[in-house]
Amino acid sequence: MSRSRDRFRSRVSAHLRWLPRLVIVAASLLLVSLPLRAQAPEQQDRMAKLDSKTRAAVELLFDSASAEGLPTQPLRSIALLGITRKADGKAIISAVRRELLLLRTARTALGRVDDMELAAAAAVLEAGAKPTQLATFKNKPRGRSDVQAFTVWADLMTRGVPGEDASSAIVRLWEDGADDATFVSLWNNVQSDILRGLNPGTALQNRIREAPGRPPTTKGPQTPEGQENARSE
Repeated sequence: MSRSRDRFRSRVSAHLRWLPRLVIVAASLLLVSLPLRAQAPEQQDRMAKLDSKTRAAVELLFDSASAEGLPTQPLRSIALLGITRKADGKAIISAVRRELLLLRTARTALGRVDDMELAAAAAVLEAGAKPTQLATFKNKPRGRSDVQAFTVWADLMTRGVPGEDASSAIVRLWEDGADDATFVSLWNNVQSDILRGLNPGTALQNRIREAPGRPPTTKGPQTPEGQENARSE
């Protein structure tokens, strides 16, 4: 996604203000999808740049995640990006620990889902969503991915869209069966409006009205409106 503004960093934890949240998500999702054998050598080389105390601490967190069946790649991505940004050891440890807590919370809210979904859900929580707001996405239909919905949701909040508005919009689209293209289109349109100076919340409200909705469901024969009015008279 595009270069972040100051607000793009506002939801990042106190120990991770040197790193835009959605950069972490993008890196995590990309690396989670790569073969582990392709990741390991380069990552180990870069991890060697940490001092021994910091490396031991983050490796312990990696081990904890692995033992719990949680993905370790989001944690590694944060540690590696911290190294790139020349963050101090304490900040890197705190950021990795924070991510582990978010992954645990996401797992509790969603149940057993794949690594990419957990990483994306953790980003939503980091951006300010409540764990209960993830409930709609639990037990989703087989073959349907919520990664794009989560990624757009997190970015909307980091751009200044009120949390309740962002949650309502994403949940509505999800329940209406929106596909990835619909979520991307919403994101592109809202981002464009914000860049033109429109209030983030207003931009979302305007665009969500344009989103395709679910056709109304009907049960049994329907009475024409005119006849119903006539009966009531």
